[in-house]
Amino acid sequence: MADIKVTVDNITVTVPEGSTLLDAAHKAGIDVPTLCYLRDVNEIGACRLCVCEVEGARALVAACVYPCTDGMVAHTNNEKIKDYRRKTLQLILSDHNQDCLGCVRSTNCELQTLCKRYGVDKTDYYAGVKNEFEIDDSSASIVRDNSKCILCRRCTAVCEKYQGIGVIGNNERGFETFIGSAFNLPLAETSCVNCGQCIVACPVGALHEKDATAAVKAAIADPEKHVVIQAAPSVRVGLGECFGMPIGAEVEGKLAAGMRRLGFDAVFDTNFSADLTIVEEANELIERVTKGGVLPMITSCSPGWVKFIEHYYPEMLPHVSSCKSPQQMFGAVVKSYYAEKKGIDPKNIVSVSVMPCTAKKFELGRDDQAANDGLPDVDYALTTRELGRMIDEAGIDFINLPDEPYDDPMGESTGAAVIFGATGGVMEAALRTAVEWITGQQLGKDVLEFQDVRGVEGVKEASYKVGDLEVSVAVASGLANARKVLEMVKSGEKNYTFIEIMACPGGCVNGGGQPLVPSGIKNFIDVREVRAKGLYDLDADRPLRRSHENPSIVKLYDEYLESYGSHKAHHLLHTSYVERKVNDDHE
Repeated sequence: MADIKVTVDNITVTVPEGSTLLDAAHKAGIDVPTLCYLRDVNEIGACRLCVCEVEGARALVAACVYPCTDGMVAHTNNEKIKDYRRKTLQLILSDHNQDCLGCVRSTNCELQTLCKRYGVDKTDYYAGVKNEFEIDDSSASIVRDNSKCILCRRCTAVCEKYQGIGVIGNNERGFETFIGSAFNLPLAETSCVNCGQCIVACPVGALHEKDATAAVKAAIADPEKHVVIQAAPSVRVGLGECFGMPIGAEVEGKLAAGMRRLGFDAVFDTNFSADLTIVEEANELIERVTKGGVLPMITSCSPGWVKFIEHYYPEMLPHVSSCKSPQQMFGAVVKSYYAEKKGIDPKNIVSVSVMPCTAKKFELGRDDQAANDGLPDVDYALTTRELGRMIDEAGIDFINLPDEPYDDPMGESTGAAVIFGATGGVMEAALRTAVEWITGQQLGKDVLEFQDVRGVEGVKEASYKVGDLEVSVAVASGLANARKVLEMVKSGEKNYTFIEIMACPGGCVNGGGQPLVPSGIKNFIDVREVRAKGLYDLDADRPLRRSHENPSIVKLYDEYLESYGSHKAHHLLHTSYVERKVNDDHE
């Protein structure tokens, strides 16, 4: 592809042919504002905030979709353009709920930021008719408040293109247009998988997670309750962003310190149960391979993915590993093994998790997730953002916290566990254990890292010679990619042994509960890669990098679970699945 020269605000830059004016402006170091635009997802030029002037064009053009031509001269910031943007912002505000102080996105709202940038503190059009909407909080995970929606369509685009689901879209026409489900069904009555990618895409406060912080704070304040908390692998490369730290900053030790200062009675790392998941999952895979079980086996760590297959491919449920997710395994062990060791009545334990995932809130209420006398394995799931808000509200100086360790007896973990948060991480961790168990030989450092399954590509494939076996694997992230892999398996086009699927593109580092990054940054930086690098760096620095080497895991089996795949392990650590309806046609 040839390069062309473009002049933007008197700065001449060279860009590849096919670049947009937005790309050229970025290359020139100029920030052209956008609201509706998300690269490769929502490129519709609808909001008109990015309009610029191109010499020779008869009207202002949308920079996000306007193609550059060789020798083109453009202006992005003259008074005509700025006045146009102010009026556009005023028109958006004319039908927008302006309760900014009470909004979860206050100070992290792309609309609010642009209004401040262009000096728009009121609108000349606010006196007209306004739409009125009821808040939809029917979902276990996601709240929709259409009074704050700006009709940018970013949520509908990500649901359709990234996830291949499309349970939300445009309803009605003209001024009465709103985003919602078919037939205006409550979100809980649709085949939404609770992944929260719509929240990540939303530039304003129209979508947010269902907040559990009040319930968690009440539990901490109850002297009768022993409140424990676990934090997922991806949280340690996300939480720092809530406090202005660089994207992907690793805050593992500060995370433990911050949670401890909030008043939790015990502070744990979900990495422990990620190791636990691997040894159970690797054992299950080997049993399926050696005893003629259903193959390919598919991972079960991502609750959004599990709900997706229950809705759309229920005939393939026998392929899904029966292992609970690390969140749920940890909760089950807390209310059994931990309770026994500490002499605490499990009924007095409140189990809290911090997850990069909104679907974890739905997972809490799934059937077969209460292994200890009907007590839920986990009582409350917080997102990374919710924990950030709790730390901020408590006045904790997070950035200057010392690094602190996690509590025992479940505080140890390996490098295999920490990479769970990146797409391909579960596969790599499982292979490290399965290969050694099958061959009886320890992997050398030069082959310990399975590079073929790393990276943010939507679908990755690899094949490995393991003893006498040829193990063919696939990794998919984003449910549209999961659908591609499942269709290839169904048609017989592919014959895999093991498949990892994560609901969110890039894996948990890009989960629906992670800190929100403005589109002006996301459009030019792959946040998934940056956060994943933090996890891989942590893995490389760990003295132990195989889940089955974790001394705390070995001790758990010696003292309590007896053996991998034992009856007791199955009771506590494994689950079942159900067939669900697809509501696309209003069943």
